[in-house]
Amino acid sequence: MPSIAPHVDEMPRSGIRAIMDLAWQLTDPVIGLHVGEPSFPTAPHILEAVADAVLKGNTRYVPNAGLPALREAIGAKVRTRNGIDAADEQVIVTAGGMQGLHLALAAVVSAGDEVLVPDPGWPNFAMVVQLLQATPVRYELRAERGFQPDPEELARLVSPRTRAILVNSPANPLGAVTPEPLVRRLVGFAAEHDLWLVSDECYESFTFGVPHVSPAAYDTDGRVLSCFSFSKTYAMTGVRVGYLITPPRLAPVCAKLQEPLIACVNAGAQFGALAALTGPQDQVDEARETYQGRRDAAMALLDEAGVRYLRPEGAFYLWLDVADRCGDDVTDWAVRLLRDRGVAVAPGTTFGPGGEGWVRVCTATATDDLLEGLRRLVAYH
Repeated sequence: MPSIAPHVDEMPRSGIRAIMDLAWQLTDPVIGLHVGEPSFPTAPHILEAVADAVLKGNTRYVPNAGLPALREAIGAKVRTRNGIDAADEQVIVTAGGMQGLHLALAAVVSAGDEVLVPDPGWPNFAMVVQLLQATPVRYELRAERGFQPDPEELARLVSPRTRAILVNSPANPLGAVTPEPLVRRLVGFAAEHDLWLVSDECYESFTFGVPHVSPAAYDTDGRVLSCFSFSKTYAMTGVRVGYLITPPRLAPVCAKLQEPLIACVNAGAQFGALAALTGPQDQVDEARETYQGRRDAAMALLDEAGVRYLRPEGAFYLWLDVADRCGDDVTDWAVRLLRDRGVAVAPGTTFGPGGEGWVRVCTATATDDLLEGLRRLVAYH
């Protein structure tokens, strides 16, 4: 029989999905703190826009780069909210944020190249680099630096094969938000080493008392690609709409790449995204306030229990230090916590070797479930 492509066979599976599969197999109820899924329903006006589009027969092909009206609305949004001076033609509508990341990297990375990815960082970052037959080179995010990138350490990782750096703020799994001075330094680092900078800004709408800063706002020579998503902001995870903001010279390239990748994003879903962006934003504000309230309640519980954690400034995750409980195998401990106490968390090592001894807890879960799950976690040794 023909063999499987080696780079596909060697790509590890996300440990988040492995925990999810195990949770589904258990017969007893499970408190799910492992998946980044908003607890809010999709707003009615978004659902109505999708249904109306389909019922009106908007089920045919649309332009590879997306509906013109949606691209125009996204262009206006990034100019006013993100400070990104991008023309509508630089907007590419994607099948969720993940496909936007794949598209961005596919446009600039070749087989054999190296891409700097965060550790701890969302496992899909390294996975998509491997899928492109490139090599993920992990840069450490350390507790003593607030889990922020260090440009001096990054410089030591650059080799002749380094092609791009991937950054993520607000960060998954950490909840860390990169401050404006460091964002500027990272853009400068990319320019100094002639690298592309791919920025994942999926959680841009959820910051707590600090601003979200887009690297492309400081891009002076067209090297930043910015990935956004409707999934978390508007509780549309299964609808699968995101967007990529490209430098001007990459816009036609990325639009062309959509044809062999997806042809175009689901037309009805794009009408839903348009309604989300141009309609009422009350639910986004409510979600932000709710996630902050859950964060604060969870931190109070952890403080009382004496559990160390990173105080999140954005996204909807808590990064917990469980090293004194799990020994040197946090994945095994997370599996035992799930089997013994019915609480599913994401083991830190699925986000990279730097996650050993840590777990990620999703605070987008309903408040009562979140707090009960944390009570069971802090009592488990």
